[in-house]
Amino acid sequence: MKKLIFSILFCLAASGVFSQKKDADIIIKSANIIDVKTGKIISGKAVAIKDGKIINVFNEKLISGYNSKQILDAKGKYLMPGLWDMHMHFGGGDSLINENKNLLPLFLAYGITTVRDAAADISPSVLQWRDEIAAGKLLGPSIFTSGPKLEGYKSVWKGDIEVGNTKEIEQALDSLQKMRVDFVKITDNTLKPDLFLEAIKLARKRGYRVSAHIPSALTMEQIANAGLSSVEHLGYALKAGSKVEKEISAEVAAGTLKGKAFNQKVMETFDETAALSTYRNMAKHGMYVTPTLSLNYILTYFEKDNHKNDSYLQYIGKGLQKTYEGRVKRVEQDDAEAIAFRHQLFEKTVTTLPLLEKAGVKILAGTDAGYLNSYAYPGIGLHKELELLVKYGLSPLQALQASVINSPDFLGKKEYGSIAEGKKADLLLLDENPLSNISATQKIFAVITAGKALDRKTLDDMLEQVKQLSTQ
Repeated sequence: MKKLIFSILFCLAASGVFSQKKDADIIIKSANIIDVKTGKIISGKAVAIKDGKIINVFNEKLISGYNSKQILDAKGKYLMPGLWDMHMHFGGGDSLINENKNLLPLFLAYGITTVRDAAADISPSVLQWRDEIAAGKLLGPSIFTSGPKLEGYKSVWKGDIEVGNTKEIEQALDSLQKMRVDFVKITDNTLKPDLFLEAIKLARKRGYRVSAHIPSALTMEQIANAGLSSVEHLGYALKAGSKVEKEISAEVAAGTLKGKAFNQKVMETFDETAALSTYRNMAKHGMYVTPTLSLNYILTYFEKDNHKNDSYLQYIGKGLQKTYEGRVKRVEQDDAEAIAFRHQLFEKTVTTLPLLEKAGVKILAGTDAGYLNSYAYPGIGLHKELELLVKYGLSPLQALQASVINSPDFLGKKEYGSIAEGKKADLLLLDENPLSNISATQKIFAVITAGKALDRKTLDDMLEQVKQLSTQ
């Protein structure tokens, strides 16, 4: 009788063990896991992934408790969340839709698993790609897009929604809501300052986060009080740090200060104490700044490297390359004095970066890559942006946080940003530690996204396919 009871108990125990064995699509074992929030390296853990999500991070000695379709041995590698490019542009008109779509695998091949499209003139296509990627029907980075941005009448930008009064702003926001955009973008080419502030308030009232270029006739305090979520491009922080910012804004509004004289006065009156006061107010209001150093750096030092022989151009379609010409022609016309001035302006502008960080303003890593923006490349451009963020004052950890922590925080996407149970399994596996050398983000061993592990060979095959498509 005792033997029978023992046998039954043994069988029950054994069946309990077997029933606890869990299914996974991918298990990553033996990686050095980077906690990008703290900078700590975690070892001895395995990561279980199923249906594109992390279902467990556990002691790798317990790996036998899983049935996994694939086990990825990552010994000596570094695992972190996938990178975000928080300012890029799809666009250039309907004739370039295919060239833009060709950028999707290019982003993934460089470890960028999420992008924020900061206004498009091919929004129907971008919105379609966004939804297809989210549904697993198209391979590419997750897309968050503003759709067409808000502007004034007769803007220089193509594809905008032009508004000139409150009713038209409301109608524009109705249109964006029907498109199910992820945030609202506003620029200041012809939009009057009072309507600019009103557009921010009305968009925020509907629950949207709002990013923008800043009218020089307004102060950063006015912008913060209106509720702007993110400032796009670092140059606006330089003006905001002037000890006579209100005076400069008034002169711009009166039409008595513009062009080189405006930049000269901003540089001459920049004051660190005044800047920190303004930046702390921005932080208090929860504002973010996307520096987009890449494009400015390229154009500032264009006489030293015109990028026309970059090997990376093999991945960029001829139509998109043609959109680079406008900016290139402008900088090529600069004489020695103009070149020296643009150097001076850029180097003064980047001094604001560590001050913003010190004041508590969250930085977003974005490139301005895409059409129009000469040689700021989708894919590799984000890695160059991270290098520039470090070059001009952030630590490697802060630069990584600007991409993978602050970016999802800005959009309120809590399923991103760390390697933990319940998070989306958009991951980057590196050969080297990026906390020691930020350029290590380019040493990509594998990219995990949409429930797939894309190894180095697969990534190289994707690049080859992009190259072939770009030459057609």
